[in-house]
Amino acid sequence: MNAMTLKQFQDQVSDLLLRHRSLLDVLSKFQQSGAAVNRSVIKSITECGCVEVNASKQPYTPDMSLEEAQESIRTHMHGHLCEHCSEVVRSEIGKHIFYLSALSNLLDVDLQETLQKESQKCTTLGLFNMS
Repeated sequence: MNAMTLKQFQDQVSDLLLRHRSLLDVLSKFQQSGAAVNRSVIKSITECGCVEVNASKQPYTPDMSLEEAQESIRTHMHGHLCEHCSEVVRSEIGKHIFYLSALSNLLDVDLQETLQKESQKCTTLGLFNMS
């Protein structure tokens, strides 16, 4: 089976989206699905415990070299998602991508083109692209 393109997925979402076709419905479902992604990650920490977070101030100073900064900046995350949590997080991210595609369809935005432009911007700007 060939890998599905973003365009094919957008077309599939367009065919399947019946109940929430209103822009306002899609915007609210997109926001809700983003919150569900966050909640699934949080549950992996607070309920399962397969991932731990130990956050503190990042040890960054403007005079650091790029290599020094990359070595010192941390994710604050320890551990890996267990099989169950990984499945839940993937499912929630999938729903989020579904509503991103629905929003893109309503606004006539091609996700493949958007991804290519963002990648080109990242390539051109490199580290200056950081926000």
